[in-house]
Amino acid sequence: MAEAADFQGTSPSPARRWLRRTGALLAGAPLLAGLVQLPAAPPANAAESDASQAASGAGSVSVSVDTLTPGAPTEGDTVTVSGTVTNKGKQTVTDAHVGLHVGPLLNTRSGIDSVARNSTDLQSSIGPEVGGKYSEEFAELTPGVSQSFTISVPVDKLDLGQDGVYQLAVALSGETSDQPWEQPLGVQHTFLPWQPDEAGTKTKTTFMWPLISTVHMTAETGSDEQQTPVFHDDDLAKEISPGGRLDRMVALGKDLDVTWVIDPDLLASVEAMTERYEIPGEGDDTVVGSHQSVAKRWLTEVQQAVTDEEVVVLPFGDPDLASLAHNGTSVTGSLGHLKEATDVAGTVEAILHVKPVTDFAWPVNGAVDPSIVKVATSAGADKVIARSDTFKESGGLSYTPSASRPIGGGTTAVVADARLSTAFQGDMIKASTSTLAVQRFLAQSLTLGLQTGKQRSVVVAPQRTPSASQARAMAEALTVLQDGTWSEPQDLTAAAEAEPDASATTKVPSASAYPSSLRKHELPRTAFEQIERTQAKLDKFKVILSDQSRVVTPFGRALNRSMSVSWRGRQSEAAIYRSGVESYLDTLIGQVRLIDKSETKLSGRSATIPVTVQNNLVQGVEHLVLRLTSTNPTRLEINGDAYEEQPVTVSGGHSQSVKFTTSANANGRATVVAQLYTQDGQRYGEPVTFDVKVTEITATVMLVIGGGVLLLVLAGFRMYTQRKRAAAREADEDADAPQNPEAAGERLTREPGADAPEQPGDPVPDTAPENADPSGTGERVDR
Repeated sequence: MAEAADFQGTSPSPARRWLRRTGALLAGAPLLAGLVQLPAAPPANAAESDASQAASGAGSVSVSVDTLTPGAPTEGDTVTVSGTVTNKGKQTVTDAHVGLHVGPLLNTRSGIDSVARNSTDLQSSIGPEVGGKYSEEFAELTPGVSQSFTISVPVDKLDLGQDGVYQLAVALSGETSDQPWEQPLGVQHTFLPWQPDEAGTKTKTTFMWPLISTVHMTAETGSDEQQTPVFHDDDLAKEISPGGRLDRMVALGKDLDVTWVIDPDLLASVEAMTERYEIPGEGDDTVVGSHQSVAKRWLTEVQQAVTDEEVVVLPFGDPDLASLAHNGTSVTGSLGHLKEATDVAGTVEAILHVKPVTDFAWPVNGAVDPSIVKVATSAGADKVIARSDTFKESGGLSYTPSASRPIGGGTTAVVADARLSTAFQGDMIKASTSTLAVQRFLAQSLTLGLQTGKQRSVVVAPQRTPSASQARAMAEALTVLQDGTWSEPQDLTAAAEAEPDASATTKVPSASAYPSSLRKHELPRTAFEQIERTQAKLDKFKVILSDQSRVVTPFGRALNRSMSVSWRGRQSEAAIYRSGVESYLDTLIGQVRLIDKSETKLSGRSATIPVTVQNNLVQGVEHLVLRLTSTNPTRLEINGDAYEEQPVTVSGGHSQSVKFTTSANANGRATVVAQLYTQDGQRYGEPVTFDVKVTEITATVMLVIGGGVLLLVLAGFRMYTQRKRAAAREADEDADAPQNPEAAGERLTREPGADAPEQPGDPVPDTAPENADPSGTGERVDR
């Protein structure tokens, strides 16, 4: 049953195509015979309708297969098919019935692909109808109306022969007014795997079960002791709530034998939600999240699901290895983030209580080239998960080889099967779509197993973030496969260590072979430049902190998230996230700054100038140096030199004044610059520039002022002595004058005006004579 000369990228041989066409003609012979027996030829408009249907390939009735159980029947089973038929045409269909048709055996994987591509094509061979009571009839189908059907048939009535995959067509036949004869009006092709007995050599199948999400946490944390994390949305709560995508992944995966592939960022984010966390509110405000119980429940279920199962953890944040290889390696320091993200991945053990495997790298869609492999292994991984649609076979093998491929340098490429890995992409909400995907997956798996009797290991690497409906379809297919007869489960590590096929391709595809559809969604070089610019700011900032972990940890994880695969196709959102991280770091850096100063006046030859350092962080800062520099040291010196440096330590939420001794050599205005530095000599923050106005008093001015003061003192002393002499003379005159009242009264009367002569008839003073004795000690004397 080997797929001779029929592997990915090739077409069936001409002889095989001729056999298929011959089979189609033979299968259509009964229908042609029925047409010959019709009493009259169809009208012209019916012929035109036939031509239109033939051109389109689809009939006027849509047939959907919603369930097919069991998916892989064995001896004694009853196959049950249920679904709906819908009249898409404009005419009523009468005398209709739905029947099952078993087509020819499909013994190549490309043949299965061909049937899947043309699953509703009426021109494709549908094989003979099972007939008898194994059908369902409809008297009429009116336009636009759907009706359901269910057909059950014992497997022994299907006339299945040798092991393999059979076409199973569910077709509706009926009549219309324009075409009053029985004819197929709609069909749905699917697949029926048939291997009733246990295979002698089973295929070992590894199914990767990813628990990965998009980025949800920011770099921002609260100022409290617990550092309350801030999420940029509350979408993760929806994913882990009952019925959510990640809730279904865990609930479905716990009953399967799979290898869990987990992004540590997802676990870290959910664990953060088990305590107090905040989400954006109105405007710039944040509100407290309320899904702590949901987060705790989900983490508990994950812990239970992974017990005794293999857990492979990716680097933190699931970094985009291809973007890093193609656009980031030329930016110094970018590879350091990958190494850091890989080292952090080991912390998963503390959450899940299982020892994870950390030596696998998983590029997007398994697409690799030499640069991607080099980057993937630079952080310690020695196993790279590739995919067979890019890591193509070139050795002419007639079967699908095992996944393990040694590619040199001690590195193993684990090549996942592309057909199986992509089977569940697209919308799986409709039951019919999901059922077809399940049957196609099983058909590909069985056909792969029948290609050769050699023992092989096959890996299935589905999309990173399956939807809930996709996960349901994956689980359904895997349940049938693990209960089947041709496959057995295997861990990813065992698949990587399995004996490789000697003839399998081991050459890594060239860079030119990398899919352009993937390249155009990569993170640009500017993204890595911004990440590295932010890292440089963080490196400068952390050295001044008394508790670096409060800043280094949240920002380090945010930078890892900035490189995530989840940003593919969301370039604008990615840029906003990166800018948000850098902007918040700038805000924190700005909390440690110098207070602005106005012009300072310096009177005298020397003085002390204070400069204030403000720390608005909740933690203390240290290892800072404040330098005060005079731009004109000939006029103003700082501690006898052009500048002076002093160490600075400031507690959280406080300010510190640093005093510098200055000396003036000349009058005028001097400009001074204050600048903070880290201890390794790097500038920190913006400088503060201010002017110092020197108003020094010279020696000459001091002499002039001193002379003036002396003159004032001498003048005062002279005035004092003159008054003392005048007072003494006046006392002598009073002692020599006659002692009679009239004389005394005359003196008193004249004294106010010495030139006024005495007037006759003036009244005699009635006052007593004034005492002429000297004033007592301490008594104020008027002179």
